[in-house]
Amino acid sequence: MKALIVYYSMYGHIYRMAEAVAAGVREIPGCEAVVKRVPETLSADILGKMGALEAQKSMEHVPLVSVEDLAGADAILFGTPTRFGNMCGQMRQFLDATGGLWAAGKLIGKVGSVFTSSATQHGGQESTILSFHTTLLHHGMVVVGLPYSFAGQMGVTEITGGSPYGASTIVGGQSERMPSENELAAARFQGAHVARIAQKLTG
Repeated sequence: MKALIVYYSMYGHIYRMAEAVAAGVREIPGCEAVVKRVPETLSADILGKMGALEAQKSMEHVPLVSVEDLAGADAILFGTPTRFGNMCGQMRQFLDATGGLWAAGKLIGKVGSVFTSSATQHGGQESTILSFHTTLLHHGMVVVGLPYSFAGQMGVTEITGGSPYGASTIVGGQSERMPSENELAAARFQGAHVARIAQKLTG
């Protein structure tokens, strides 16, 4: 079973979550995880002004994803930061290029799952994941979230992301907060959960 983790990360938060998701997939015997990033649409000048250039350079070793890569996977886990309660523009532009896959039904029956980040606790994490699901459903994918068997999303003793819709992290107003251990644990759990389901569907 091959799981593809497709992400966009401006400051590295979603990249860390993607790596945790991949680690979760690899915990399941017989499951392969491949991490790829969507192309950047902003210029280096703009990224520099946003203070994101260094983070972007630190991820240059991660290969870019192609539309064809999606068809070759059994499960696809998408990671995107929140932009006004929706996926970021870079992810939206990539997905808008998948019309050929839709027309050929190439993603029908594949497992699809989403994880995200936002600046604040109530910054649109849930709406981002739920609105992302619309695209997956149009492709005929089997949508999988983060079940409550991951007890880390039930706690109230610390600030943390995570919901039944998917793992998430809170990054702070200046992107100063990196994913906590609980948030990374949620991402690993989601990766393993998706892998198990995809194995059943492909077996």
